[in-house]
Amino acid sequence: MKYDTLIVGAGLYGAVFARELSDRGKRVLVIEKRNHVGGNVYTEDVEGIQVHVYGAHIFHTNDKKVWNYVNRFAEFNRYTNSPVANYRGELYSLPFNMYTFNKMWGVVTPQEAEAKIAAQRAAAGIAEPKNLEEQAISLVGTDIYEKLVKGYTEKQWGRPCTELPAFIIRRLPVRFTFDNNYFNARYQGIPTEGYTRLVERLLEGVEVRLGTDYVADKAGFDAMAETVVYTGAVDRYFNYCFGPLQYRSVRFETELLDTPNYQGNAVVNYTDRETPYTRIIEHKHFVFGTQPKTVVSREYSAEWKPGDEPYYPVNDTVNSALYLRYKELANREEKVIFGGRLGEYRYYDMDAVIASALSRLEELP
Repeated sequence: MKYDTLIVGAGLYGAVFARELSDRGKRVLVIEKRNHVGGNVYTEDVEGIQVHVYGAHIFHTNDKKVWNYVNRFAEFNRYTNSPVANYRGELYSLPFNMYTFNKMWGVVTPQEAEAKIAAQRAAAGIAEPKNLEEQAISLVGTDIYEKLVKGYTEKQWGRPCTELPAFIIRRLPVRFTFDNNYFNARYQGIPTEGYTRLVERLLEGVEVRLGTDYVADKAGFDAMAETVVYTGAVDRYFNYCFGPLQYRSVRFETELLDTPNYQGNAVVNYTDRETPYTRIIEHKHFVFGTQPKTVVSREYSAEWKPGDEPYYPVNDTVNSALYLRYKELANREEKVIFGGRLGEYRYYDMDAVIASALSRLEELP
């Protein structure tokens, strides 16, 4: 065997594994199906602007260990995620806070806002929320749900809110303060040189082969290393033997515009049902760019099918049960470590991906 460890996937999970094992003196090979490293955090330079090719990625964490770790490989700016909601030309602050409540109802005190939400919750007769719609109304009331949650969420998931589980929206920030910071995170920012450069630094000195599909020659690759770290789709690893897991996919329409400022904010969500895209990203604002041009991406949510890029696992009852069957198979693979968003079929923030990789590495002999 030529290598100690074969790592399948050059995203954050795989790159952290590669860095740490290489530093331990292990012989490591990373193979990546795409023609670039970075996975979905990949950024590319367009007119001096770092474009988030697979959608907006804002690094945020309360884990000081993870924050210190990523700062070894990149300089982070002070970007704070403060998206704006556009409902048919009306603009509202996100996350939901006193600016939102004032614009929606004209209230000026937290007590007035809380009373308004409580009255709407009571009118809806919600005691124990059974789905996303009821959960949203219990959090922010009927008015905000109808204008700022329902249309956006149904576009994003391709299903009525009444058919979506309540837990999807439980982490939605609701604040009775004038605070536009979306994340309740101690540390937050964007790599000033882009995420691709961060991943490249993680992979420095490690052999990487791009455009290489592990599943196409699984037996051949397995013979090259004692251990495999697999970050691809777990159902694909097992040739969809129980059927494919479901995901939501995303497509982007990206254009370079001959204007220095298109929308005045990095992220604007379009929350009405009629606008076909969910949001517009203006990439330069992530790093406070002053370039004479700008790059914007319109983001469209789509139902996933095999061959598409999987983005968000659909962790409903049916898919969760299906994943457990694949997990049972994965647990029997003594030579293989399954990790990351696709390998574990779960939604991961970037800091959680890194924390998971570091934790798994600590378990290795």
